[in-house]
Amino acid sequence: MQAQYVSNDPGYIGCKKNECKKFDQRGQCLVTTCSASITFHVINIRTSIQFVFFGAGFQAPCVLAKSSILEFANPHKPLYGHLSSVDSTGTSMRLTWVSGDKNPQQVQYMNGKSETSRVTTFSQDNMCTSGLPSPAKDFGWHDPGYIHSAIMTGLKPLTGFSYRYGSNSAGWSARINFKTPPSGGSDELKFLAFGDMGKAPRDASVEHYIQPGSITVVQAMADEVSSGNADSIFHIGDISYATGFLVEWDFFLHLISPVASKLSYMTAIGNHERDYVNSGSIYITPDSGGECGVPYESYFPMPTPAKDKPWYSNEQGSVHFVVISTEHDWSKSSEQYQWMSKDMASVDRSRTPWVIFTGHRPMYSSCGSVDPRFFLQVEPLLLTNKVDLVLFGHVHNYERTCAVYRNQCKAMPKKGADGVDTYDNNNYEAPVHAIIGMAGFKLDSFPPKAGRWSISRISEFGYARVHTTKTQLDFEFVNAYTKKVEDRFRIIRSS
Repeated sequence: MQAQYVSNDPGYIGCKKNECKKFDQRGQCLVTTCSASITFHVINIRTSIQFVFFGAGFQAPCVLAKSSILEFANPHKPLYGHLSSVDSTGTSMRLTWVSGDKNPQQVQYMNGKSETSRVTTFSQDNMCTSGLPSPAKDFGWHDPGYIHSAIMTGLKPLTGFSYRYGSNSAGWSARINFKTPPSGGSDELKFLAFGDMGKAPRDASVEHYIQPGSITVVQAMADEVSSGNADSIFHIGDISYATGFLVEWDFFLHLISPVASKLSYMTAIGNHERDYVNSGSIYITPDSGGECGVPYESYFPMPTPAKDKPWYSNEQGSVHFVVISTEHDWSKSSEQYQWMSKDMASVDRSRTPWVIFTGHRPMYSSCGSVDPRFFLQVEPLLLTNKVDLVLFGHVHNYERTCAVYRNQCKAMPKKGADGVDTYDNNNYEAPVHAIIGMAGFKLDSFPPKAGRWSISRISEFGYARVHTTKTQLDFEFVNAYTKKVEDRFRIIRSS
């Protein structure tokens, strides 16, 4: 549900738009009404909608008038296509989209090639509930329609192509230009990264959960994508913040379309996608609103080992990415821990010299929100496998550390000739951590006293822009509102 106050029309309270509804015998007005005009941003959610005029607030609304039931012209229309990588070759890309049509559709690409979609969905019975009603199962449910997914093959790495998706019966999308990521082991990669985005209304509506920076961050990244400044995108947890109000996934998919339809959009699961009581998550908070990871894994199929095992690795250019779930068991006896250990130990550093470790909940933050168990269990793996850079979200700001291990700075950056903080990993001591949870949710302020390992702290909306070659990793935090680089650093190593 979206709602607006009619007082958003400044002429309403003063009755500047009035109309006489009843006249006496002499033609004088007996009853005058005041009118207002407000605008709603509506997207195709496949189901009927209705506008309701009510008073007395949200807790005990008094319905005054209702519109007729409105239907979308084509509820089967294929919408919100978004890309992801299925392997590290750069020659195959998965396209996922939503439609009201349960019949298989197609993606057409490369001037004549086509692939038929695999169709999935999820139901209200797949959602979680507990002693207290959950939004997802009990009062926030919305039919997701059908989720289509198809893999485009025979592509070339770091090359532009176009596609369209749909069917003759349901309709077709516009033709969209996209770019494949570089293959793993090649020299160069440019990617954008962030966490905790969510969505915000494009009108004056009140919603249950609004992430005020999300629209501006997406617009800024869309400019980067249009300018060719990115090869791929990583969104590390807290994806839509639908938290059980399922229609909000559609609004999020609509929001990210300008970027996710054009580049590989890789994701990690966060607490607001997975956590719920008695659901198998390591944290028993109600943060997912009863979604328990089902919508997330349906909308964003990643190259994971199996359902509800949302961890994977992917190589692009000179980087080996390790993407974990901080919401599933990561203790030393767990399947995920064993996978992490084996995956990082198997990296061929001559092919991908950089190892970037990503997940949602952080190991370091001056704002707290650190689980000491996670810190104690998993941090030694980072040092053992000489991870270069660690990216986390969950805390809604930007923070960068020294090369840190066990709360101690093992190495400090030195100023390069151009004044940029430079970490020399030819003499590796420990990874650098960066919190990048500043892509949409209301920002967190920093406490007066920061961690002794903290080098840079910024509470502004933005995203990370990273450029790697075989010997150099350049990281920039970009303020989405000003487009200015607020922090930058560099990590170097020999070829």
